[in-house]
Amino acid sequence: MMEFTTIKKVYFIGIGGIGMSALARYFKFHGKEVRGYDKTATPLTRQLENEGIAVHYEEDLNRIMTDADLVVYTPAVPSGHKELVYYRQHGHPLMKRSEVLGLITRSSFNICVAGTHGKTTITTMIAHILRHTGYGCNAFLGGIAVNYNSNYWSDQRNVCIVEADEYDRSFLRLSPDIAVITAMDADHLDIYGTAAEVQQAFIDFSGCLKPGGLLLSKEGLEKGADLKGDHHLTYGLETTADFYATEIRIDQGDYLFRMMSSDWSIDKVVLPMGGRHNVENAVAAIAVAHRLGIPGDKIVEAVAAFRGVKRRFEYIVKQPDRVYIDDYAHHPEELRAVISGAKELYPEMKATIIFQPHLFTRTRDFADGFAKSLDMADEVLLLPIYPARELPIEGVTSELIAGKMKKAKLTLADKKEVLDIIKDRAGNRDQAQLLITAGAGDIDLLIEPIRQLLEV
Repeated sequence: MMEFTTIKKVYFIGIGGIGMSALARYFKFHGKEVRGYDKTATPLTRQLENEGIAVHYEEDLNRIMTDADLVVYTPAVPSGHKELVYYRQHGHPLMKRSEVLGLITRSSFNICVAGTHGKTTITTMIAHILRHTGYGCNAFLGGIAVNYNSNYWSDQRNVCIVEADEYDRSFLRLSPDIAVITAMDADHLDIYGTAAEVQQAFIDFSGCLKPGGLLLSKEGLEKGADLKGDHHLTYGLETTADFYATEIRIDQGDYLFRMMSSDWSIDKVVLPMGGRHNVENAVAAIAVAHRLGIPGDKIVEAVAAFRGVKRRFEYIVKQPDRVYIDDYAHHPEELRAVISGAKELYPEMKATIIFQPHLFTRTRDFADGFAKSLDMADEVLLLPIYPARELPIEGVTSELIAGKMKKAKLTLADKKEVLDIIKDRAGNRDQAQLLITAGAGDIDLLIEPIRQLLEV
């Protein structure tokens, strides 16, 4: 079995992925030589380059690391990728991201957060609380923490906070001391086939918990009773959970609440982040922090200082008469959460959402759910499907969702047409406007142009 100390040179295929880039930063921090490939340049890959990590954007055998001790690749890379084929043919050690995380965390105390929704926010919240309070941790995040503009940091304390990814059953390689499960909804059916198989994977993940470890799951999960672990507690907004929030109120876009358990409570928690679902996420993070022995007053200070995760209910524009929120939502339940959360905070504003479906298979499998969630908005601008790793499927387009919508005003448009629509309306201040962009594809390319149009 490979030992970390023997690794000197690491090459990444797909280095620009959010999880892969965190690993690249980890190896660079520990003095390893790191280089990599990605399909396209992004702000994240540019950051890696600025940090001294060489990245190229074409399949080029002349630019790879031929003497790499370890090659890390993402499952999203096609099997025929020239560089991947070269490394396989020449016998280089190859590992997926999940295998590397398993290697790194083999001898550490691990807090692993899994779930089809909410895991990035909870992982980042926990890591932030531990960092802000001085407890310390090594963080491997699935998003960019706004407080630190990074998805990775290191600390002397041998504690790792890891976002546990269910895609490709990657999280089954981890060994949590504390495991959090946020949701077990059907997703990645191109991998799992059925909703029952998705649920079984999470049940198997709970079985990875170390002896004596804590399992914390959201109250009310279907199959929640089947999760394994001798010490299983729940969190949520209902008083039936072991940890819950009460006395929830809204004050100028912030949530104020009291954190409760059977034998302790924390008063006057202020969460400067939109969306009632994020109060629930904060409950999970606070429960973990309390479990580690962090005092309540320090937890309150840390939560109040939390600025969120990029593309997770992120405020881009926040003015009295216009608010623009961006979110990574790419599943019907995530869409429901962001739209309902935004409308709760701004009930008097007209709500318009720009949504980019992600993957043909996901659109096919959840078209009804997408239509139902999108109908919660007043108006929907629906972009073409972002294919990512997939080839087109006959009959599966954004029109599939559009045909099932019944309430919201709907326009099918490409990115240029969307910007033209926003530009035409930007000067109209007669009605307060709430705008949301959502999706996991390249819809983030619209964020800055829209911000510039709205901030006039």
